[in-house]
Amino acid sequence: MSLRITTLDNGIRIVSDPMEGLETTALGVWVDVGARFETAQLNGVSHFLEHMAFKGTQRRSALAIAEEIEAVGGHLNAYTSRENTAYVARVLKEHVPLAVDILGDILRNSTIPDDEVERERQVIIQEIGQTLDAPDDLVFDLFQEGAYPDQPLGRSILGTSEGVGQMTRDSIAGYMDEKYGADRMVVVASGRVDHDHFVALCEDAFGGLARRGPLQAAPARYEGGDLRRERDLEQAHLVIGFNGVAYEDDDYYAAQVLATVLGGGMSSRLFQEVREKRGLAYSVYAFTASYVDGGLFGVYAGCGESDAGDTASVVCDEIIKIGDGAGEAETDRARAQLKAGLLMSLESPAARCEQIARQMLIFGRPIPGSEIIERIDAVAVDSLGPVARRLIGGGDATFVALGPVAGIESCESIRGRFC
Repeated sequence: MSLRITTLDNGIRIVSDPMEGLETTALGVWVDVGARFETAQLNGVSHFLEHMAFKGTQRRSALAIAEEIEAVGGHLNAYTSRENTAYVARVLKEHVPLAVDILGDILRNSTIPDDEVERERQVIIQEIGQTLDAPDDLVFDLFQEGAYPDQPLGRSILGTSEGVGQMTRDSIAGYMDEKYGADRMVVVASGRVDHDHFVALCEDAFGGLARRGPLQAAPARYEGGDLRRERDLEQAHLVIGFNGVAYEDDDYYAAQVLATVLGGGMSSRLFQEVREKRGLAYSVYAFTASYVDGGLFGVYAGCGESDAGDTASVVCDEIIKIGDGAGEAETDRARAQLKAGLLMSLESPAARCEQIARQMLIFGRPIPGSEIIERIDAVAVDSLGPVARRLIGGGDATFVALGPVAGIESCESIRGRFC
């Protein structure tokens, strides 16, 4: 069996991904709308709306939604990212019609009642507070803000307590009506699924959704900067990063291989130098984050107060060294890690479902695993040095430190290392 795609008259795309031998189905609706499409006044509304979708429709109360899906042993969930929002379910194969009906109901018929808005507002404010109490999460929000200041891409997905506190039922409903168009949605099912039956279910559930036309976000403008927050914590949390690559950039896969060589596992340069040889940090790794028109490349480290200065210095040294390129053996290891991670994820219907949906939203088509593996294998060893120099050159580093950070060198000094 193979993957199939159908587009309904209203523009919604439906994808089925049958997997042999399964008795369950992972499915969901991905909307090509996320936090970067918000105004400053409505920062956090995408996430607020995601919460409110489960709080009642014209046909079901919030309790009925929970009871119906759990009565058949299924699960509902949702999440918001900077570029899209997902509403997902996992059910036994015979309960796919129920899951599709509920997902269609919450996206077409949500009432967003005032009393539920007030209750969920407090829940979200608690969620924001939880993030503020989790420094290893908060440091990445600060990093995003430092890299993309004064623009939607740099704001928190959750919003602020003040902003969420002022959000009204009408602003949430208006945002949904304006942004949630059928032509901005993809419905995907992986696992035990019959395409024609799935399309018929989706036509009933989503066929009434209107088109909304193309949606344009404010362009990503990487600027970089220095954000330090002194807090009474046991650890200092550090992120050093740079302007990265977009999804369709020619260096996308090379940047992933590069990040893996630098800090993608126990054999990586950062793990060996920072943790194994020097014992400076328990957690240290490199990462990439891509968007449709930009991206980030960076390193995170969590260390004790007395080691913060040395950790920042050693991390900078290792980032600079990667500009000289990588060896054959470590590049082979990085390729193997990326390919194994991909193939392992393809054994999970939920992971496959999400991957296909994201590819449909970004590229307009699913990308076969074999094609991704070919692209990873095509990353030449001698290309990594030039890609690294492209990423880290120019002195536009973003440095973020949270916790006991007084002993760390200035951002000007850090940036000067990379010029």
